[in-house]
This record gives sequence, structure tokens and C-alpha cells, in this order.
Amino acid sequence: MTQQHRPSLKRYFAICAIVLCGLLVVPAAQADTRLVVRDSLGLPGINLVCRLLGCQVQQGLGDPQGQLFVVTFPSVLDPVTALLQLQLQLGIVGVEIDQIVNTQSAEAGPPPSYLTDETPTSYYGTIVWHGYVAQPATQLIRNDATHSSFSVGGAGVTVAIIDTGVDPAHPVLRGVLLPGYDFTRNQNGGSERTDISGTGSNSGSASAALVNQRTVAVLDQRTVAVLDNQQYSAFGHGTMTAGLVHVVAPQAKIMPLKAFHADGTAYSSDILRAIYYAVKNGADVMNMSFNYTSDSPELAKAIRYANSKGVLSVASAGNDGQRTVTYPGGFLGVVDVASTSNDDIQSTFTNYGAPPVWLAAPGEGVVTTYPWNTYAAGWGTSFSTPLVAGTAALMMGTHGNCPTPLVAAGLARADWISDPDLGFGRLDAYNAVQVCHVY
Repeated sequence: MTQQHRPSLKRYFAICAIVLCGLLVVPAAQADTRLVVRDSLGLPGINLVCRLLGCQVQQGLGDPQGQLFVVTFPSVLDPVTALLQLQLQLGIVGVEIDQIVNTQSAEAGPPPSYLTDETPTSYYGTIVWHGYVAQPATQLIRNDATHSSFSVGGAGVTVAIIDTGVDPAHPVLRGVLLPGYDFTRNQNGGSERTDISGTGSNSGSASAALVNQRTVAVLDQRTVAVLDNQQYSAFGHGTMTAGLVHVVAPQAKIMPLKAFHADGTAYSSDILRAIYYAVKNGADVMNMSFNYTSDSPELAKAIRYANSKGVLSVASAGNDGQRTVTYPGGFLGVVDVASTSNDDIQSTFTNYGAPPVWLAAPGEGVVTTYPWNTYAAGWGTSFSTPLVAGTAALMMGTHGNCPTPLVAAGLARADWISDPDLGFGRLDAYNAVQVCHVY
């Protein structure tokens, strides 16, 4: 759940609760059967196969070998049958269902008092709310002490946010945003606002609203009524994760990669495209506030490729409140992140253990940016993860040469909170950056 406010300068005052968090794979009805196919013979090979079987090659997924494609079969053909037919063809070395990824809710608490702390504060050349930079989450991870002691801000580091996009006009973020890409529309940008038309009015007054996954009334019904339906249940998620990377690493560049729609759904193929795009275009860290509940060989391959190029992958552990493995967090080489409360105890909604997560970070009532020059507070491992990704950016920017394995090891120097299910403990940015500072 999130609570959000409009700046008083424009006479907007809104408190909203938006249940936003990690993402999981669920089956969904589709017009056509979509498959992710790897053909060792490349585009000519997959074109020939589809001429034989009656499928359509929709697009390549940007892998460096040029072997990975999305292929569709008419809905009358059973997906398992389609998969088996493809696997028998010359050159085909891998086939999997193009999974649908969907949002998952997290239990939220009451509106935190610090969300209303609108005191203007200068933060690395930008005026922000005091409640954003001085909230309990940043204090727990020792954000201020890290910046002042080591004179770091993440300069020279790029963090890719694979999410619902980012609001490019938000004054807190626009100075650090790179152009990015929108994989849902196959166009440059990565803006979260492309999902909304005719909204975000700058006139009128807002009223308080309590909302959930089914009704997202970010402002009052007259100004943003379009958000009051399931179609926009995850709108703002990407701007929120970007804001948390920024509060930790204010000088790092943010690459918005829009793979998810405003309703929180994404094809696995668009996530794969985003990963390959991030690596190709110079990302140093990838923030992945989503998770699969089942393994994906191609997702594992994409993560391994990113690791081989020195890109650190940071992923959420998920919000089922279970001892369970989710992906990409469960893959070797991924820093997976659980959630803790402001009292430094394990969040009731967070996944944990099995295998042990790498570490945890605050994920309850975390204040961050929200579209239309607003702020919100969120609950979920989705919001723990970017605090870790931002810390990784600080580490990489310390001397410009802190290698990825050392970054992962430095993150392990967490604040031990006597909970073996939370890996190395709760994130401590000061201890983490210190590792690279002396490197």
C-alpha cells in the first residue's frame, strides 16, 4: 500500500495507498501461443522453421548471438504441441513459453508521519522533501554518513530500472535520467506517462483516498479518474523504484527500461530484451523488482551474460511470506533482497531463505518519488531492492574500478540482525562502500 501527497504549492493534498511490490509469473489467456525460441541458425533458420510449421516470427530479443526470437502459433494449436513441434526442428536448441508476469500485493501499514514532511531540502543540486532524504530507511542504512564520509554519490555509474517506466518530468529524477527504451511499444523513451492520456491535471483540488490493486485513485476522481481501474493497478511502480535508487546514489544515471504495462503485466520476452539492452548500452547495475515463481532457462542465460560483462544484477525476493525460491533472485550471481521493517525485524510479507537471500533492506513505509511531482510510501521487496542497487552504484563509483565480485562481497557486510533467514543481514551502505573505498 502507498500513501502519496501533491505539493501544497499547487494546492494538491492527496494521501493514497497503492499496493505495489514484487512480480510473479501466472498463466494468462492469450490470442496466440507465444514461445521464446533459440535457433542456432539465427534468423534464416527460424524463418525456415516457421514456414514449415505455420508459425510467425515476431521479433528478435537482442541477444548477442542473434539466436533468440519470439514465435507465435495460432491459438487453436495447443502450447505443448507447438513446443514439441519446434523442439524437433533442425537448429532449435531451446524453447519455452513466453510467460506472463503479474503484480503481487503486500500488506501495508498506516500512513507514515514522515511522508508529510514537505520541508524543502537541497539534495545534490535538487530541492526535495525532507521526509524523502531523512526517512527511517535511509537512516537505518546510514545513507548520510556514507555520502559525507566517503564523498560518493554514484557518479559515472548507470543503473538500469527494468520496470513500468519512469516519469521523465519528475524534478527529482529528470537530471539523472538517460533516454531508455519502451519495450511495450518498441520505441525510445521508457516513460511511465505513456500509459496515461489526459490525466495529471495541474488545476483543481485533491482529496484523500484509500486505494488497492483494484482501484487506484492517485488524485481525486475528477482529475485522474482514468486511474481508478485495474488497468492502472501498478502505475507509478517504476518511478518509485527509480526514486529509491536516486536517494542512495544521487549522482548515478538511471536508465528506464519499460518492460511492464501500467497494470503490472509483462511478457518474459520483453524482460529478456531489457536485460540484453541494458548490457549493450552500458548499464553497471540492473534493478529487477519482480520475480518468477518458476525457472526460465533463457532468463538464466541472460543473467549469466550480464554477469560476464560485469553488470551486477539485484532482484527482489518476493512478497509471499514464504521460504521459497523465486527468479531471477534464485540464480547464481544475483543479489536477492528481502524486506525488513523500520524496527529491524523481518517483514511479515517478505520471502526468505531457500536458499538464504543475500541480504535484506528496509521495505515498509519507504518514501520515494511518484509521477506528477509527487511522493509516495510503499511496502514490498520491490522497494527494498533499489536501496541495495543504489548502494552498489555508490560502491562502483567510489574509485571507478571496484569490480562486481567485490561489490557483492561488500554488500554482504550488512548489519547482522540475528535472523539466519535474511542472509548476511540488513543493508549497511557505510560498511559496503568502505570495502571499495580501501580497495
